[in-house]
Amino acid sequence: MFDRFKEQASRAANSATTFGQQASRQIGDMATSATQSGPNFNSPIPGSLGEECQKASRILEQFISKEEIENGFDTIIPVSVIKEAKGLAIFTVVKAGFLWSGRAGSGIVVAKLPDGRWSAPTAIATGGVGFGAQIGADITDFVLILNSDEAVRAFSQGGNLTLGGNLSVSAGPIGAGGEASIAGDIRDKKVTPVFSYTKSKGLFAGMSIEGTGLLELQKANEKFYGKPIRAEALLRGEIEPPAEANVLYATIQKAENRDPY
Repeated sequence: MFDRFKEQASRAANSATTFGQQASRQIGDMATSATQSGPNFNSPIPGSLGEECQKASRILEQFISKEEIENGFDTIIPVSVIKEAKGLAIFTVVKAGFLWSGRAGSGIVVAKLPDGRWSAPTAIATGGVGFGAQIGADITDFVLILNSDEAVRAFSQGGNLTLGGNLSVSAGPIGAGGEASIAGDIRDKKVTPVFSYTKSKGLFAGMSIEGTGLLELQKANEKFYGKPIRAEALLRGEIEPPAEANVLYATIQKAENRDPY
């Protein structure tokens, strides 16, 4: 009887290991698929400055499209939230695993300058590992609304920033309802430093206790701008915004100037 129990336990362990390996491999498969699928999947793999700005523009467009409400998906970022933002962090993350999970991704951060223009973008990477009741894989697009100068500075310091750890994050308000009260709360500074908006493609079942780490990509910034440059200088407006970022600035302007719906 004991031998039979050991045999059953061994089969279960082998099955779990095989499934875990298959789920873990999905992270690479989904990243490759994202790169090849164009606008239907945003790639979590860092690209050129132009590619990252185009990706950020596509992601933001998902959260301001009137079609989302018409199709019953009320995940629209209110106009007032965009207008009052001090900065935006826009990125794509791929996550996969079985019990243990991994996540990785890339994107950019821009800050609103005192004259109302938007700064040159700085490159960021995301990553993390976790353990919990989780299984599967997905790709998620994020828009983080930085509601304060302190939140922007947190993204300017370099090093590793943990969302939900050393920077508080909450789900952002959605849709057109409560526009006036949202704007008032922002002016009164009664808001979380960061609002989070997400859209996922794929399947990830269960819950994870992991945080999301964000890291300045100094090498990517150096490649973008042709010289060593830190996030702080970019987000303070010390570098002229590049032409490659115009597609993103146009989408931000559209988000700010659209009629509330």
